[in-house]
Parts: sequence; structure tokens; C-alpha cells
Amino acid sequence: MQNVDVAVVGAGPTGLALACELRLAGVSCTVLEKRAEEPNLTRAFAVHSRTLELLDARGLADDLVTQGIVVREVSPTPGAVLKLEILANRYPFLLLMAQSRTELMLEKHARELGAQIVRGCAVTGLAQDGDGVTLSTTGGEMRAKFVVGTDGAHSAVRDLIGVKFAGKQYQTHILLADVQLARPPQETLFGVSNPSGLALFVPFGDSWFRAIVWDRSREQAPLDEPVTLAELQGSFRRITGDDYGMSEPRWSTRFLSERRQAERYRVGRVFLAGDAAHVHSPVGGQGMNTGIQDAFNLGWKLAAVLRGRGGDELLDSYQAERHPVGESVLKITDTLFNLVLSSSKVDAAVRRFIIRNALKIGRVRTSIAGRLSGVGIAYKPLSGTHQMVGKRMPDLTGVKGRLYEALREGKFVLVGADAGVWSDDVVSFEATSTPPVVLVRPDGYVAWAADRVNDGEVTAALRQWCGQRP
Repeated sequence: MQNVDVAVVGAGPTGLALACELRLAGVSCTVLEKRAEEPNLTRAFAVHSRTLELLDARGLADDLVTQGIVVREVSPTPGAVLKLEILANRYPFLLLMAQSRTELMLEKHARELGAQIVRGCAVTGLAQDGDGVTLSTTGGEMRAKFVVGTDGAHSAVRDLIGVKFAGKQYQTHILLADVQLARPPQETLFGVSNPSGLALFVPFGDSWFRAIVWDRSREQAPLDEPVTLAELQGSFRRITGDDYGMSEPRWSTRFLSERRQAERYRVGRVFLAGDAAHVHSPVGGQGMNTGIQDAFNLGWKLAAVLRGRGGDELLDSYQAERHPVGESVLKITDTLFNLVLSSSKVDAAVRRFIIRNALKIGRVRTSIAGRLSGVGIAYKPLSGTHQMVGKRMPDLTGVKGRLYEALREGKFVLVGADAGVWSDDVVSFEATSTPPVVLVRPDGYVAWAADRVNDGEVTAALRQWCGQRP
């Protein structure tokens, strides 16, 4: 029987990102994936600003940006434009990138760090006790101290631990297809919404486009009916007036989107992340991003507990921090879904009017940009703590580079003070400005902060978060 610190079930973006985080922290990790072959198609296509920041904290973002298409403004609803430069960070844009490319980058990095990835291996049983978890798989039994289910919307891990996946299914039939275009539209993100339906093209930068269609005249087509080129062409001509010379699709599907969330993200030594924890409408491109951010939150916490520097309270903070984020994402995507795909023309018109007028207000624009990009995500701190605690730490310029470069070892970073005897586990960062003293978590959020250096308070914070020292 194989023994490992953490078994990750599912080799999508969430599972691979988690494997990277665990191996960076020196934790043994095996990823089990029921798919025998690596994916060569794509589902998600958007990498948001906060996800790019986190990948930058591991030295992965800039190379990814060169492979994708940068979009600097989005339209939450027709007639309303949101310029992403309002984010004022290193990545004030949306990156269009095929999910398969993101997965390949993460898998390469995970393997380089020493993660074991086993394909063609499905989980069939799970039993946990006070010391660990025994997994039954099609490849034999495995023993792990912790298990994380990142195995998608139909998660076997979630079913095995008996967690309810609460929510609803939308009744709107959506077509997805990857096509090439003889006459591509000039707009980077092309979309038309009218009484006939909605039609979008998302470019992948390699001559292929994701076609997304909601055609009112095809609402009653059976979900198992194959999507044909003739149907796609007809829908685009009805909605946009042109089929843009689209080719036979290399991949297509007809589906009903869902809005569901796991009631709990943790049961004992088993955790849920990514689509196993939350699924929602693809409108807004939130799914993969939320999953990767789940992985960054959970990875360092599991590593800390395995090294004896944390306990149940730290593990419980994953649920406390990420479950509300999942709820928020479901609300955002539900709102966007109803803006562009509502069957009620009156309701849709009212929502669009509200959004267009709300975006004229500066603080509302900033709030919406922050929520869509992930930059505005913050975790609720304990009462009495500094106002920065739980918030995303912005990048800073330092004497020896940027703050997010200092995070690349996957350690805590202490800004504005010396880590002293904790220097093996904490990176000291000297900023060129004079911000408050801040202890930054490995996932780029503030663990502790103070307005001025106090050696006793700094020592207490380091002891709390990074363990005892002589």
C-alpha cells in the first residue's frame, strides 16, 4: 500500500495547482486522475487578475501571459463597459487562455517539484480514522494523512464523504463549440445579444475560437442531440446576421448550466476544492480561477499542519474563508447569467439599466472590477485585528525586487522587520516605501499587521503563525 502525506483526487487546474503548493512546501503528494489521457481540448478560457497575481507569486504568470490574449475591458451587459485598468496592479486585464494550456503549465511545474501524477486511476472507496485516510482505487489501496477532492462537479470524493451539493439547474440550453473562422470579427471579445438569443466568440490565439450560443428557437432541442455545423451556422446567422465562415467544430456540447455548492468543504481529513466544491454558470469565467485560489488557500495550511505548526483551527479556516467566497461567486455568476440569458425580457432590461447606471459611479466600478477579477476578495478577520488582516496584499517594490517575487519560495514574508530566528521559514522583505509592518501568508493575504515595529508584537505574530523557536 502506498503512503503519502496528501492524496489529491483530480488532475484539473485546481488539483495541479494544489500539488504545486504542497510540493513547494516539501509535502509528499500524489495526484490521482481517472482520465487516462491528458486533455487536448478546453472548457474554461479566462484567467483573471488575482489568479495571475498568485501565479506570479510562484514565477509562472509572465510566461502564461505571452501565450494568451490580453483583454483590457469587458462588458458586463450590452451598453456598459468596464475598463480593467482600474485594478491598478501588475495584471490589470483578463487573459484569454485555453484551459488545456493552463493545465499543461501547472502539470509541468508540479512534476518538476516532484509531484506524482497517476492517470487512469479512479477512486472507488474512502475510509478515514484519526490518523489518516485509506483510499480504494482501481489501481489498489492508498493511505494518506489528508485527501483533497478536486474531481469536478460529479465528484466521487464528495459523494463518498456524504456532502450535499445544494443548488439548482438552469433551464437555458447553451451550445459550446470550438471552431475556426474564415471571417473573424474585429472585436477581441465579440458578442451579440438580442430577442433571438445570445452569440459570442472567444479567441484562443491559435486560430481557434470558442463559440457560445443561446438560441431561443432551439430551446427545446434534446440535450443528447449532437451539435452540428449547420445548427451553429444557423444560430449565428439568426442572432448576429453572419456565420463568419465557421468550420466544422473540433469539439461541441449542448448543456444545462448548474448553480451548486457543497454544504461543507471539510469532513475530518478530507477536503473539497474547485468544481467539487462549487459549480456555476460559465458567464464571467469564474470557475477555474476560484478553484486555483482554493488551492493556494488550502495548500500552505495542510503543509503547516503536517509540519506541526498548526492544528484543526487552521484547517477549519479553509472552510471559513473559502466557502463565503464560493457563495459570492455563485451570486455574481447568477446575476450575470440572468443579465444575458434571462427568458424574461422585462427582467433583463431592468437589470441592464441598473448595471449601466451603477457603472457610472466610481466606487461601484472599482467594487465590480474587484469582484470579477478576484482582486477584491478578502477574508473576514478576527475582531480587534489590524484593518489589513485578511485582505489581499498588493505587490510592493523592495530594495531587492518585488514582494511577489519574495513569495516564490512559498513561505511567509515579513515586510518592514527582520524575521530573526524564523529566517529559515520566513522571508524578510525591505520595502522602498514605509508601509505598516506586515506578515504576508504564502497565498498573498495578510496574516498580521501593525502600524509600527514592536519587537514583542512581531515575535508573537511569528510564533503564532510560524511555530515556536528556541
